[in-house]
Amino acid sequence: MVTVYVTLIVKGYKTFAQVPVNLQPDVKTELAALDLGTDGKPLAPVA
Repeated sequence: MVTVYVTLIVKGYKTFAQVPVNLQPDVKTELAALDLGTDGKPLAPVA
């Protein structure tokens, strides 16, 4: 389910706040591994 929520956040269909509380830490970790913030957007600009 973590991957599903990450995908939905990246695509803009869900927000991090809509992720069930028990999955939020894992979703946040997965987004960070992809260099994305909890909004699904890149953390740092591409140089």
